Amino acid sequence: MSAPDPLPDLLLAVPAVILACGAGARLARRVGQPPVVGEIAAGIALGPSLLGWLAPDAQHWLFPASVMPYLSALGNLGLLAFMFLIGLELDLGTLRRARGVAVAVSVSSLVVPFALGSLTALAMYDRLAAAHQDRLPFLLFIAIAMSITAFPVLARILIDRGMYTTPLGTVAMASAAVNDVCAWCLLAVVAAVSTSSSPDQALVTVAEAVGFALVMGYVVRPVLARLAGRAGRVSESMVLVLVFSGVCLSSLATDRIGVHAVFGAFLFGAVTPRGSVPIERAAGRMQTFAVPVLLPLFFVGTGMNTDLTRLVGSAELWGWTALLLAVAMLGKWGGSTGAARLAGQSWRDAMSIGALMNCRGLTELVVLNVGLQLKVISIEVFSMLVVVALVTTAATTPALEWFGRIGRGGGDGAPGSAVSAEPDDEPAASTAVGDEPGEGTAVDDEPAGSTARGRRP
Repeated sequence: MSAPDPLPDLLLAVPAVILACGAGARLARRVGQPPVVGEIAAGIALGPSLLGWLAPDAQHWLFPASVMPYLSALGNLGLLAFMFLIGLELDLGTLRRARGVAVAVSVSSLVVPFALGSLTALAMYDRLAAAHQDRLPFLLFIAIAMSITAFPVLARILIDRGMYTTPLGTVAMASAAVNDVCAWCLLAVVAAVSTSSSPDQALVTVAEAVGFALVMGYVVRPVLARLAGRAGRVSESMVLVLVFSGVCLSSLATDRIGVHAVFGAFLFGAVTPRGSVPIERAAGRMQTFAVPVLLPLFFVGTGMNTDLTRLVGSAELWGWTALLLAVAMLGKWGGSTGAARLAGQSWRDAMSIGALMNCRGLTELVVLNVGLQLKVISIEVFSMLVVVALVTTAATTPALEWFGRIGRGGGDGAPGSAVSAEPDDEPAASTAVGDEPGEGTAVDDEPAGSTARGRRP
């Protein structure tokens, strides 16, 4: 007897998720929050933390077990498209030009939370590590989770507040770009270590990942640059097909290497040439569909894995959650603020930079899902870290508002007016994504080299 067709259930679940996340995004924007905060909250609400707790039968009816693999697959396709757009948004020239304040902030915002996260993980290991999980991958993963900055969400906040082109915005963007590249490299190492059965195999996996990155940078990138010059000779739909095929194949390569598919999508975006109108339009079309339609399915997958009911009634687990939140904010916000202050920034601007670097958003969810899939962390730890991601992201905009009022009260303008930037530190010339997963817009018919300042996913 054949299994029942999951299509009818999928046709109900997909619009339910999309509409719920869209409503969450819109509500978040109305209260002055980045839409991703509302989407994360909507995904959690559809999972066992709320809907499954209040009405388990309704949740099982809406999300039967037969449709979950399909929702997961579609959500992961949306995630890969999103990671490609993040890589495309990353201006490698910004990394080369970053120096002075940006270097100090990026290094401190990685090293300080990484060190504090490692010490916290050491204390957590015996009580909260997943069964049969080795100590080193667990320590490294928690440290990385404490060190992540949501580069695209940060960019969107700066755009919304008119701070993208200010010296403060330039410093924050450059710092976040350098920080996230380093954090992704470290996460690749953790993935290699956790999926390898021996130290020798882990070294082989790392070597293969480094080799793949070098091939992408020094072989694929020049080839793509030549092809981009001829992209105008083929239809825009064919350019979109080729770009998305490249995303999938690059993701497949890193998945086979053993460092997760998201790294391949990110790398392909990073080496894809900017300034080509057909490629920018293809990325824009990918953005307008994948981000508002497919990516919410990733949020609900995260929500299904987040079970806050496991924390209810456990003072110990809530205590660990509070500790993780304190470590995350002290390490990231405190480390970034201290570095910016030592580099000569005013306390107000240093605190504003720290608040921006403390924003974790969707990038943190990607990292957490990688850790859960690799079985580095348990559902309890995953749920705690989702709470940390949600709270630290939600705190960013109110903190900037508060520092802005202090600045206006002191008569020295809005945040960013007094930050001294390096002469060459220009804003990244972004091409595709400013990251608001919740609100897609039509593709802008702008000339090549246009920035993302007027475009939101």
